[in-house]
Amino acid sequence: MSDKPGSVIGGMLLVAGSCIGAGMLGLPILTGLSGFVPSLVMFFCAWSFMTMTGLLIIEVNGWFPNPVNFISMVEKTLGKFGKGISWVLYLFLFYALLIAYVAGSGSIVTTIIPAVPNWLGSLFFVLLFGCIVFFGTRSVDLWNRVLMVFKIGTFCVLVFLGARHISPYLLARTEPSYAIYSLPILIIAFGFHNMIPSLTAYMKGDLKRVKKTIIGGSLLSLFIYLIWEVLVLGIVPMQGASGILESLKHDKEASQALAGFLGSSMISFCAKWLAFFAILTSFLAQALSLVHFLADGLKIPKEKREDFRLCALTLLPPLIFAVIYPQLFFKALNFAGGICAVVLFGIIPATMVWIGRYKKHIPSSYQVRGGRSVLFGVFGFALFVLCIQLSIMLGASYVTARG
Repeated sequence: MSDKPGSVIGGMLLVAGSCIGAGMLGLPILTGLSGFVPSLVMFFCAWSFMTMTGLLIIEVNGWFPNPVNFISMVEKTLGKFGKGISWVLYLFLFYALLIAYVAGSGSIVTTIIPAVPNWLGSLFFVLLFGCIVFFGTRSVDLWNRVLMVFKIGTFCVLVFLGARHISPYLLARTEPSYAIYSLPILIIAFGFHNMIPSLTAYMKGDLKRVKKTIIGGSLLSLFIYLIWEVLVLGIVPMQGASGILESLKHDKEASQALAGFLGSSMISFCAKWLAFFAILTSFLAQALSLVHFLADGLKIPKEKREDFRLCALTLLPPLIFAVIYPQLFFKALNFAGGICAVVLFGIIPATMVWIGRYKKHIPSSYQVRGGRSVLFGVFGFALFVLCIQLSIMLGASYVTARG
């Protein structure tokens, strides 16, 4: 094996690929009520928060001489209690994401083939692409490469064709009071943190290169998200059929809004397939991750193919929830971001650094600047997002407020 550190550019693409998935489909709809400029501010807040917490995890990773996973970091700093909480939150996060993707897949299949009901679309999706997960990492890797090419190509064509339909007056509309309610899904949109231990190993422990990789990859994700925001919010109006408000009420993501508003055009065709590829690439990655997570936790040895029981345990619960409650795409993404991700990748990293720095005085070759004030800022922002999500879950969402 080569001792040469991995490519920073390659690492940036891995980070961007981890971020840019099915979550991006919901971003313009959930940020649309506030308008483009207020949502732009929220994007920068979420990016800054998640990038900062990623840097905190790099610092913690530097305390270990050998590659470790996130759970091992938590156990060393927060003990078995913290490890147990992390386990539960990881399971909730993965399942919430898979529920969102399976529910979203049903509506996408229905959009492409109107005669197919949502539940049948979700069932077909899970059975067909669950087989790819069952055949293991190599199978997922090969399919993901092909799907990424189609996803990037479709996105580029969509931006090229859609640019002439953008109306500046739609982008100028603002209602800032609704902006903060988009923060939970924006948090999950920048969720790359579970990759940091792998990136550290890829960079041969060079934490400065890992830092460049994370900042560069997250900035690339931010750039692509903002292009997507301009395209959707500049074309889809607030009111009317397939408008932002109707799409939000009926759990339709951005590609469906574009297709409904523009009709049977090449743009709507590309939007449908972008949604499909985005959900599929995210589904494969998260499903495989959960299978491996369960295998590690349950001490099931690795075979050439994945364990069928683990695949069933990974895919059946999300499928059941998605079939019984098909309008779960936004709710599941909001829960994943506002509860699971903000605790796992916000509160816990700041707590680990606080204990490691100021209680255990663990030396590290890399330390995030800002001292205690940065950690307090991370805590405060994380608690703020948690409060937002709790208000949404209790029914005080900006949709009902508008009514």
